[in-house]
Amino acid sequence: MRGELGAVGYPTVPLKHVLSKVETGWSPVCEPRLPAFDEWGVLKLSAVTSGTFIASEAKAFPRQLAPRPAYEVKAGDVLMSRANGVKALVGVACAVRDVRPRLLLPDLVFRLVPDPSVLNSDFLAIALASLGMRGQIDAVMRGTSGQYKISQADVRKLEVPRVPLREQRRIVAAHAAFERRIAGLQGVLRKLRVAEDALVLNALDKERVSRWERVRLDSVASVAAGVTLGSEPVGDGTVELPYLRVANVLDGRIDITDVKTVRIIRSSYERFALRKGDLLLTEGGDLDKLGRGAVWDGRLEECLHQNHVFRVRCGEHMSPDFLALYTSSAQGRSYFQSVGKQTTNLASINSTQVKQMQVPVPPREEQESMLRPIQSIRDRQLSMERQIAKLRTVQQGVVEDLLSGAVHLPVA
Repeated sequence: MRGELGAVGYPTVPLKHVLSKVETGWSPVCEPRLPAFDEWGVLKLSAVTSGTFIASEAKAFPRQLAPRPAYEVKAGDVLMSRANGVKALVGVACAVRDVRPRLLLPDLVFRLVPDPSVLNSDFLAIALASLGMRGQIDAVMRGTSGQYKISQADVRKLEVPRVPLREQRRIVAAHAAFERRIAGLQGVLRKLRVAEDALVLNALDKERVSRWERVRLDSVASVAAGVTLGSEPVGDGTVELPYLRVANVLDGRIDITDVKTVRIIRSSYERFALRKGDLLLTEGGDLDKLGRGAVWDGRLEECLHQNHVFRVRCGEHMSPDFLALYTSSAQGRSYFQSVGKQTTNLASINSTQVKQMQVPVPPREEQESMLRPIQSIRDRQLSMERQIAKLRTVQQGVVEDLLSGAVHLPVA
C-alpha cells in the first residue's frame, strides 16, 4: 500500500517510517488510590480509551519498588490502547499535551513517539481515529475469550496519510475548533445536570418525604421477571422478538444500540411484554449499581425483557417517572445495597426484595408537579446531547475529507 494514491488523496506511508519509536510500559501491582502530585503513579487503561488523555486516571506506584523513569509519559507522546475486552476500544489513541510529572506508561498502552520533522503528534492522534485507519486496526486485531489486542508489529505497519507538515497543523487547528465548540456545549450540559440534581434533591427532601404515606412497592405496582434464555421453542405458535437485557438498561436511560432477539411461544407474549411507561430495574451488577434503571419509552413496538431485568408496572396512584426518581435516589440505592446479596464479583437482588421496598406515595398531582421542572431540564439536556452528536458527525466528516485530500484548507 505504501505510496499509493486514493481517488483524490495523499500517498500513505507505514507508521514505522515516521515514528521515532513504539514501546509498551510496565504495570506493577499499584496501590488502589490516586497518586499525590509528588508521588510516582501508573496510568490506567481508562486514561486513554476515551480518545482523550485523562491524567487523573492513575494509581499510586507501590512504595516498595523503584520507578522506571524511562517510562515516564511526556508531552508530545501519542498513547494507544493495545488490548481490551471491547474491540472498539483496542487501538483508541490520544495525544498528550499537558501532563503532570511522574506518571508511568502501563503495559496495556503503546507509546508512539512521532518524528517531529515529518509528523505532528496531534495530527497522528486524529489520523488514528479516522475510518480508514480504524479499518486497518480492526483488520489486524486478534483476540479470544473477550480479550482483543494488537501488536507492536501491527502498529508499525499501519498506513498513515503522508500529509505535508504545514497541512497537518492546519488540520489539527480545524479539529481543535470543533473541539472548542463541543467543549462549550458540554459545559452547558454539565450545568444542566447539576441543576437536575438540585431539583431531584429538593423533590425528595427528607422532611418532605417524611410527610408522605409509605407503602410496599407491590401495593402500587406489579413486579415481574422476564424471559429466561436457554432452549427456545420452535415451530408453529412461536415468534422471534427483541428483548432488553442488563446491558441495555442504564442509569436513567435505555440504550437500544445493540438489542438481541429471542424466540418465545406467542401465547406467553403478554407475560414478558413491555409497555410504554414500564420501569425497568436491573437484578445484578456492582453493589452500588443494583436497581439501576429507567422508564421504557416504547421505541420498539413489540419488545420483551430478560429475566435479569425486573419490569415494574405502576398503577393509578404512582407515576413511573416519580418511582424511577425515588429508586435512583440515595434512599432508593441505600435500600438495594442493604438487601443485595454480595458474591465475589457481583451483587444481586430478587423480585421479592423489589416488591417489599417501602416507597413514598405523594398525591398523584404532587408527583406530576415535582416532575415537570425536572423533565424540562432533561429535555434541554437531550437537545444539547443531540447538538453535540451532530457536531461530532460533522467534525468526523470534515476531518475525513481533509485526511483524504478531497478538501484543502485555505492558507492563512
